[in-house]
Amino acid sequence: MIKSYHHSNWLNNLENNNNFKMSVFEHLEELRQRTLKATLFFIIVTCLSLKDINFVSSILIRPALGIKFLQLAPGEYFFATVKVSIYTGILFSSPFIIYQLVLFILPGLTTKEAQVFLPLVASSILLFFSGLYFAYNILIPASLYFFINYGSDIVEPLWSFEQYFDFVILVLISTGITFQIPILQILIGLLNIVSSRTMLESWKYVLFFSTILGAILTPSTDPITQLSLSVAIVSLYFISAFIVKSIEK
Repeated sequence: MIKSYHHSNWLNNLENNNNFKMSVFEHLEELRQRTLKATLFFIIVTCLSLKDINFVSSILIRPALGIKFLQLAPGEYFFATVKVSIYTGILFSSPFIIYQLVLFILPGLTTKEAQVFLPLVASSILLFFSGLYFAYNILIPASLYFFINYGSDIVEPLWSFEQYFDFVILVLISTGITFQIPILQILIGLLNIVSSRTMLESWKYVLFFSTILGAILTPSTDPITQLSLSVAIVSLYFISAFIVKSIEK
């Protein structure tokens, strides 16, 4: 009862905002204010991560068990930590930045559009961070295990911290983007570009491309790592296809 009241109250507020017309200068001023807030939040998070950079670095190197990191050039670790702080700032301020963007876009949407837009944005953020979690806990450890043990009898693994970070951030971001597949599918389904029936009938192509994508995004030749990502992609695809099917009904 309370939930339905708040929901209807939110819809009424949205409809009232839609009826309120703003001038171009007012839109630009609101955009400036929200951009300023988002930028300030990003700077704060980046500075906090730089302040505790040893803690952040310890989290990054945790999957690389037993590896010693080298500084191959003067200031390499310093510049690497600045890069780490910037990426950390982008990562953890992104929900707030998206929130500010949503608040700017929302008044221009109809109630029906907002009911679709808001869940998609929330799901997109959740899926992206789920992809980061999956990459950090499964893909990266499995890939590093292969690299560490390959040729371990011949060479001792001593790695550059900056190059290691570039590897980790590549896997994290690419996996996070890959986990956006359901959002793309649902949008395609809502726009009636591709039906759920066509999505389900294309399972052979999905299996083929998920295998290729798994091989590209996992630098190691470990079949278990590639299979893990491929299974995740296929699972997300079919779950999304059934969601589209339920929406069509």
